[in-house]
Amino acid sequence: MLTILGFAMIATFLVLIMTKKMSPIAALVLIPALFCVAVGKGAHLGDYVIDGVSSLAPTAAMLMFAIVYFGVMIDVGLFDPVVRAILRFCKADPMRVVVGTAVLAAIVSLDGDGSTTFMITVSAMYPLYKRLGMSLVVMTGVAAMANGVMNTVPWGGPTARAATALKLDAADIFVPMIPALLVGLLGVLGLAYVLGLRERRRLGALRIEDEESVVAKEAVLAGAGAAAGPAGPRKRPVGGGADGVDGVDGGDDDEDLLKGLDPDRPTLRPRLYWFNALLTGVLLTAMILELLPIPVLFLLGAALALSVNYPRLPDQKARIAAHADNVLNVSGMVFAAAVFTGVLQGTGMVDHMAGWLVDTVPEGLGPHMALVTGVLSLPLTYFMSNDGFYFGVLPVLAEAGAAHGVTPLEMARASLVGQPLHMSSPLVPAVYVLVGMARVEFGDHTRFVVKWAALTCLLILAAGILFGTI
Repeated sequence: MLTILGFAMIATFLVLIMTKKMSPIAALVLIPALFCVAVGKGAHLGDYVIDGVSSLAPTAAMLMFAIVYFGVMIDVGLFDPVVRAILRFCKADPMRVVVGTAVLAAIVSLDGDGSTTFMITVSAMYPLYKRLGMSLVVMTGVAAMANGVMNTVPWGGPTARAATALKLDAADIFVPMIPALLVGLLGVLGLAYVLGLRERRRLGALRIEDEESVVAKEAVLAGAGAAAGPAGPRKRPVGGGADGVDGVDGGDDDEDLLKGLDPDRPTLRPRLYWFNALLTGVLLTAMILELLPIPVLFLLGAALALSVNYPRLPDQKARIAAHADNVLNVSGMVFAAAVFTGVLQGTGMVDHMAGWLVDTVPEGLGPHMALVTGVLSLPLTYFMSNDGFYFGVLPVLAEAGAAHGVTPLEMARASLVGQPLHMSSPLVPAVYVLVGMARVEFGDHTRFVVKWAALTCLLILAAGILFGTI
């Protein structure tokens, strides 16, 4: 019964948010609360929620201060050179813009943190998508998939969890998987190219001949509400994006965000550019080396960035207030997700769901448990946290595989396959940073990305089998 109710709860949640009958925050809170009562454990709802909140509180703190930190870095102009470089590459061509999104997300993902990746990628690319009238779900989908592939680096989380759960060396898991992961990354770039061509056909290739003037004037960055000149992009009606998804929203908020990257904005601190670059480098290095917990690093970084760049207290308050909406939206979503995960785990639904899935594997597939694990990693890492999958399900699958001669290393590598899809799971806090900053409905992002992310996962699985690592 718990298995059925668990799947029913997840299905109800997904249907309600994808059909926009409820907001994600409301659905994350109310749906599990109702199902908790339905299984007869309503009296323990408070305990489940507190346990969920306690487990996700460090993540919420990290996201809060990370948003403030990178928001300040955007304000002071740290990422403006990145945007200029992308402008030179993109040349207002939708195909190049989408490919540039994938490349940027993949490069930034090397820091191992999805939230950081999405904040930098969206900050750099959002103005281009808005100015050209491109579908924003294309941006969120491509960024999430590129980050999902790169999230398998040993310091990214999944590989370390798999190594810990099966008592293996992370390098032994990751290094042989590099060729398959590169195939997956090439698949994301190829998909970005195809989606970019679709956007180009929808919008028309918008050529900007005078590249130097674009870079000098930062027309795309500062062009909020400005009339496009003869060489600039022509106006397009705001409407459906790729696959019929409405990924572009109008409104004053969007205009303000475009102006936020104005090259003449008063928040710029050009004299402190190298200080901010060094501070960011030290922060990311400390995060990779795990010198301190990530929430503490971002807390210290945000405080230092505000104090040095904006010594006056009113200026500091203004910068915090400028990013308060993002902080509230994302942290609120994380704590709402804590209700969902708390009920799933506290009621035992997740354990019963995992056990049922393992039991349904036919005996004849025993020698192919690595393949089975790779396939199961798609739905399992989407519907449960990485902790739940790697510490709760993977050991059970590995034990079943060992009985048929499948090595733990093969099982661990196969378990990484589902990460491109996992990064768009409603249980991943970073995805709310992505859709929140991009002003995209979570349901729209989900409808668009699931099929492409699943295809990327299967591509990695096929490459792993072909190269003999799975």
